[in-house]
Amino acid sequence: MDPTVDVESTTVCHVVAMPFPGRGHINPMMNLCKLLASKRPDILITLVVTEEWLGFIGSDSKPDNIQFASIPNVIPPERLKAADFPSFYEAVMTKMEAPFDRLLDLLEPPVTTILADIEVLWGTKIGNRRNIPVTLLWTMSATFFSLLRFLNLFAENKDYLLPLQDLTEKGGEEQVQNIPGVQKAQYLLFTSVYELEPQAIDNLQAQFPFPLYTIGPAIPYLELDNNDSVSATDYLQWLNSQPQASVLYISLGSFLSASSAQMDEIAAGLRSSGVRFLWVARGEASRLKESCGDMGLVVPWCEQLKVLCHSSVGGFWTHCGWNSTLEAVFAGVPMLTFPLFLDQFPNSSQIVEDWKIGWRVEKNDVGNGKLMKKEVAELVGMFMNLESDEGKEMRKRARELVEVFRRATGSGGSSETNINAFIKDITQGHGLH
Repeated sequence: MDPTVDVESTTVCHVVAMPFPGRGHINPMMNLCKLLASKRPDILITLVVTEEWLGFIGSDSKPDNIQFASIPNVIPPERLKAADFPSFYEAVMTKMEAPFDRLLDLLEPPVTTILADIEVLWGTKIGNRRNIPVTLLWTMSATFFSLLRFLNLFAENKDYLLPLQDLTEKGGEEQVQNIPGVQKAQYLLFTSVYELEPQAIDNLQAQFPFPLYTIGPAIPYLELDNNDSVSATDYLQWLNSQPQASVLYISLGSFLSASSAQMDEIAAGLRSSGVRFLWVARGEASRLKESCGDMGLVVPWCEQLKVLCHSSVGGFWTHCGWNSTLEAVFAGVPMLTFPLFLDQFPNSSQIVEDWKIGWRVEKNDVGNGKLMKKEVAELVGMFMNLESDEGKEMRKRARELVEVFRRATGSGGSSETNINAFIKDITQGHGLH
C-alpha cells in the first residue's frame, strides 16, 4: 500500500489498527475491522502488519475502506518457533514501536484513532504523545483479563503469590505486566459477548473511567455465506458425505501445539475408536495421515468456522484458544477441552464448569503426562455418542448459546449496540480526557 494514496474526502474517521503479529491476534483484529467497515463506509481503516504477515494476508478479500500498511519484521520468520516465543515477544515490545510511529506521519488523511492490541501497549504511549485517542483490544476472555488484573493488583500479597506463579509458568508473565498500562487508553474493547461473561464485564466496567465495549464474537461470521474460496475443497466435500453430527473436528492450536508423541497417541486412539474425524494437524498432517486409518481426514488447514457450522460436525476437540472457543459457541458445537498454554486453562473451566458445553480431556499417570491411545478411544467414543443423556443435555445447552449469540449480534442486541456506540464515540471525536 502507498501510505500517501488519496482517500475520498468523505472519510470522517481514520482508524489505524495495530495487532500483535500472531494469528490469534491478527484474525480477531481483522474481523473487528471488517465489522466496523461494514457499519460505516466513511470510516477508513489502515491495518498495520509486519512484512511477513502482509505476505500471508495481503491478498485476502476485504472491504474497500480497509487498506494494509506494513512495517519490518521484528524477527526473521525462520526463527519464529514456539521455543523462541520469549525473544519474539521482547522483539515486538522493543522493535515495532519506532517504525509504527514513523508510519503514522506518512498516512493520509491524518490518523484520528489508534486501535491497538493490548499486547502492543506501546500504541497507547504513541497515541498519548500525539494526542490521538487510543482504543485497546483484548483478544482473550474478559474473565481472564479480570484474573490478570486481580493478580496484578494483589501480587505483592503473599496470599496471591501461588496463583500468580502458576499463571506465569504457563506463559502469562508478560500479560500480567501489561495490565496497568490499560488505564492510559480511552476505550477498551473485548471480543467477547456480554451475555457470555456478564459478571466479569460488569466488574471491569466499574473499575475503569472510560467506556468498555463487548463487540464479539470477533470471528468471520459475516463471511459464512461466501462460498467462493472453499466450494471445491476436499474437506468440505468429505463432510458433505458424512452423517449428521457424526464428525469430531480436532484442532490443537496454530502456534504452540501438542508434542509429536502425544499426536501419535491421539492418532492411534482415533483409529481404534471408530469415530469419524476431521483433524487440522498443520505441519504434522502428512505424517499423521498414514496412522489415522480411513475413518477420518487429516489436513494442514481449513476454514474453521465453516467446518464447525457444518451439519456433519458434532464435536470439537480444542486447545481452548479464545477465538476457537467463540467459534464453537457460535456454531453450537460441544467441546473436548485440551488446554496447553496461558488463557486456555481458564477458558476450559468456563466451557466445562460455567457453560457446561464440554468435557475435559483428563490425563492419568500411566502415560507420564501423555494421553494414551486407549483413553483417547474411550473418551471420543463416549463424547460422540449422540444418544447418551449427558450428551443430549450438553448439546441442548450448546444450542441455547447459539441463540444468545444471534440475539447479541442482531438488531438491538448487546454487541450490535456496543459497536454502534463505539463508532459514534470515535467518529464524533470523543475520547481524550
